[in-house]
Amino acid sequence: MSQNPNRSRILIVDDDDTIRSLMKEFMTTLGYHCYTASGGLEALEILELHPVDVVITDIIMPGMDGLELTQQIKEKYDYEIIVMTGFAGEYSYEEVIQKGASDFVFKPVRYEELHLRLQRVLRERQMREKLERLAITDDLTKLYNARNFYIRLSAEIDRAVRYEHPLSLLLLDIDYFKDYNDTYGHLEGNTVLARLGELIRNCLRRLDSAYRYGGEEFTVILPETDGASAQHVARRLAKVISRESFSPTTQDDVKITVSIGIAQYRVGENMETFIKRADMAMYSSKEQGRNRITFLDANSN
Repeated sequence: MSQNPNRSRILIVDDDDTIRSLMKEFMTTLGYHCYTASGGLEALEILELHPVDVVITDIIMPGMDGLELTQQIKEKYDYEIIVMTGFAGEYSYEEVIQKGASDFVFKPVRYEELHLRLQRVLRERQMREKLERLAITDDLTKLYNARNFYIRLSAEIDRAVRYEHPLSLLLLDIDYFKDYNDTYGHLEGNTVLARLGELIRNCLRRLDSAYRYGGEEFTVILPETDGASAQHVARRLAKVISRESFSPTTQDDVKITVSIGIAQYRVGENMETFIKRADMAMYSSKEQGRNRITFLDANSN
């Protein structure tokens, strides 16, 4: 979601054809993409097909009223809702907010005021999404952090078991990174980490996900991927990383390599064992001289 109106999608719900039409015209003029519905059931049907950022709904409508609509939307979607009513005495602000609405305005609606409230709701949504991203993202590499790794891997294991699909895990460790830090300093080391995060991210499919696991270690979760395909991904990553040059000083041009361990999920094993096998594979790559890839298949101990 963007605060830019041209990227924000609005659903307007009102049983009054004139109000609905005028409000859509006003919002469209401001650059919002608008959908309209004449009642709660039609609104829910539209939301099944079209994601939105904000729903603006009347509260008094035949059939499903605005409060019930608000409750049903919040149970299924993470959308902002602004509720309108012409009956100030029948509904309190607290009641509307408790149902999940973001704001509450009285009819007749002044469109300029509605726009200001809409802008505030979008700003708050944008800030909340930013804070949520920060909570699961490593600030240096812009990859997901270790905490999010465990949550995502658990979900992917459940999905792999349910649908009987393969799942593989890569664990990468930068070779001789301590020596690099000792020689050139931690700021230059951070430059390497940040760049590797970018390289890893650019090598993956949309359904894959990469994480900074800790220090100079990275993990990559590969859904729908067996061991053979995971090895192909690992070789591509190793090749791209080894081609990158770093210049920690004006005299030095340094290449970086990684040791990679791969494990394919074995049905019945717990998450800790799955991670441990990838870790064992990575350490095997280290012991064999580094800059290597080691695969432990589903039957390996």
